Amino acid sequence: MNLRVLIADDEPLARERLRFLLAGDPEIQIVAECRNGREVIAALKEQTIDVLFLDIEMPAAGGFDVLEQLGASNVPATVFVTAHNHYALKAFNVHAIDYLTKPVDPERLKETLAILKDRIASKTALATHQQLKTVFESLNVPPATEQPTYPKRLLVHNGSKDAFVTTSDIEWIEAADYYSCLHVGPKSFLIREPIKQLAVTLDPEKFVRVHRSAIVNIDHVREIVREGRTEGSVVLHNGHRLRMSKVGWQNLLAASRA
Repeated sequence: MNLRVLIADDEPLARERLRFLLAGDPEIQIVAECRNGREVIAALKEQTIDVLFLDIEMPAAGGFDVLEQLGASNVPATVFVTAHNHYALKAFNVHAIDYLTKPVDPERLKETLAILKDRIASKTALATHQQLKTVFESLNVPPATEQPTYPKRLLVHNGSKDAFVTTSDIEWIEAADYYSCLHVGPKSFLIREPIKQLAVTLDPEKFVRVHRSAIVNIDHVREIVREGRTEGSVVLHNGHRLRMSKVGWQNLLAASRA
């Protein structure tokens, strides 16, 4: 995998540090550096960029201004890099991949790059599948049975170490603001990704959002308890009970038919 990267920051030293840290990854190619939002917009229109490391407070259009002017769908995978913590929630609301604070910690950057590569690989596989489907439909040929790929592992920060969690071992996922808590047996891990994004990233035939604050792995479900027309609960094999909304019940039904 070769990722074309753009670094945007009005501080030369900040750009230099990030450039130095990224230089250690052979899959990263820094193709542009910008000092302000106006330069970022021009660069994105001129060339293909896979990953954007974007400062929030810059002259002539800041990071959020760039997304607003171009539209989130026209901006590559974005990682906000800033000296301020209070923008974190807004950053994840515009679907940023991650949020790094200055000075950037090398280990946190490695974690971010792992998430980026996994996300882009999944997105690329899905796009390829859709392209093949379109070609077969135009030729009136039955499409191949190739399915989109979903991550088998998630990288999580565990104290002073990073660890891989096998997705099949995850029993359920709990929303925690712009983080999510992965429950794996007696252990739990915080991951810097909102539950809304995990609901899209993980295999929908296995991981079902049963409530706005919970995703369940249906392989770990023991029974479903209906409590009226609009409410209910899901009971896991370990006896843990999770609230289930009406939409969550519909999501479970759809997954059972898949």
